[in-house]
Amino acid sequence: MNRKHIAAIAVLATSALSVSAKDEVVMTVNGVDVPRSEFEYLYHKNQQQQVDPQTLGEYAEMFKIYKLKVADALSQRLDTLSSFRAEMEQYKADLATPYMTDSIYLNSLVKEAFDMSRDEAEAFHIMIAKGMPGQENDAARAKADSIRSEIIKGADFAEMAAKFSVDRASSSDGGRMGYIVAGRFPYAFEKAVFTLAPGEISEIVESPQGYHIVKGGKHRPARGTVLVEHIMKMVPPTSTAEQQAAAKASIDSIYNVVTANPALFEDLARELSDDKGSGRQGGKLSWFGAGMMVEPFDSAAFAIGVNEISRPVRSQYGWHVIRKLDAKGPASLAEMKPQVLKRIASPQDDRYALVEKNLISKLRKKHQKALRKKDLDDNSVKELEYEWLYVNEPDYRNLLNEYREGSLLYEASLREVWDKAAKDEQGLDDYFNTHRADYKWTKPHVKGILVQATNDSVADLVRDALKEVTDDASLKAVRKQFVGKASIERILMEEGQNAMVDNVMFGGAPVKPNNKKYTVYFVYDPRILNAPESMSDVRSLVTGDYQNQLERDWVERLKSRYPVTVNEKVLKKIK
Repeated sequence: MNRKHIAAIAVLATSALSVSAKDEVVMTVNGVDVPRSEFEYLYHKNQQQQVDPQTLGEYAEMFKIYKLKVADALSQRLDTLSSFRAEMEQYKADLATPYMTDSIYLNSLVKEAFDMSRDEAEAFHIMIAKGMPGQENDAARAKADSIRSEIIKGADFAEMAAKFSVDRASSSDGGRMGYIVAGRFPYAFEKAVFTLAPGEISEIVESPQGYHIVKGGKHRPARGTVLVEHIMKMVPPTSTAEQQAAAKASIDSIYNVVTANPALFEDLARELSDDKGSGRQGGKLSWFGAGMMVEPFDSAAFAIGVNEISRPVRSQYGWHVIRKLDAKGPASLAEMKPQVLKRIASPQDDRYALVEKNLISKLRKKHQKALRKKDLDDNSVKELEYEWLYVNEPDYRNLLNEYREGSLLYEASLREVWDKAAKDEQGLDDYFNTHRADYKWTKPHVKGILVQATNDSVADLVRDALKEVTDDASLKAVRKQFVGKASIERILMEEGQNAMVDNVMFGGAPVKPNNKKYTVYFVYDPRILNAPESMSDVRSLVTGDYQNQLERDWVERLKSRYPVTVNEKVLKKIK
């Protein structure tokens, strides 16, 4: 056995023996026993889904055929297909997830996130960037370690941030990012920010972007989120003193106007704001929390009351006048939980690995005897749990069996019936010719080619070109030749289905084509048929009937090929 992987099918086969030994056998198909529990599960499920429930005998006959098809799929080794095995592995893992979820541990992570969300924490950091994905980052980690060591020895954090941090937004301010709220940054980074005491230096914190040295800052109660609109006058870094003065004069003038008449705020935002994105929305921004906007815009937005307008505020981008539209307090635990669980479920979140580590630890304890016996690694411990679930959890076992056999049945039916009927042109023709009398029409049908053209000259050219058409490929070439000038489609329809055809073939009133660019229409090589003349005239009906015939032939072959024994005594016990 491969110690790094226990095949799904092997697990099922081993487990099935231990399960079926406890069950009465309701039938045996090709040497494989069907336990009463499996039959009852599927029988009751079928009864609940049927408008007119089947009798037990009717269902038993249908079930027998179902098992025969599965036996045929297994004889064809469809269960060894890589696509099938991958599908089963994925379904097995998905189905086991609710059984293997440690809700207590997950709730502890949710509670931790909720507790952090009650505060806003002042964040300071020095960031050393990682290389491109796939590159070695040992040098970057070593550099971060060296910088941290110097800070521990007494080097000034702010000076080191200015010298080494690649986060230019904070490096010029001593590494200060301002106050942040939980849920906006990588988990490991946030945990350091929210748990460090003021002035305390963290160990090296790794994020997808780099390595961080975090310094603890102050905390304050979380303020929730706000909805604001603003008018901005931009002040580029290269602005002259005169340009800066003009921007300040402009924002002051705007402030005086909107405080005198707040109803003008949104119109002025559309007309005068240099933030064109929000300006088109009357200056409105999306909801945001602490740390999501630059200072002092952030502080000003939270400081004013709803419907109040701030005095002009200068940020690194320019001048702003802000009006608060609404505010919400921090989310409750119930509101936060779905969002936190969604983040945790992403492999990009650090807590995803923590959840996986916690699971493996629990499973290793649960299956420690089997692990010692089989000398398996951490990944394979999950396979041991899948096997345990199969033996001990009937719902898991029944659903897994149902999905496995349903997938095998689908693949076998695809090969023996559906694809075969769709692709077997000779078989379809033969079936139609043999059963031609079964295909009748209540009304005559017109068969030909409906042409719509932009004018008479184009129509004449199309007529000449259609004389050379012998098959679908040559018809496609004619369509391409007259693209944009004519519509050319094969038709098979009865009176009343198309007004143009009715006009040409059944004496209906003249009409105009739906597409205004076409002014002329005619039917090329028209014939009126009282019955289908070829299989293609009724392909969908013939295909369905041919599939049914293939299905019947397949079932008859299965009955003669695979032995079936029904335990009537056990069958009668089923209610």
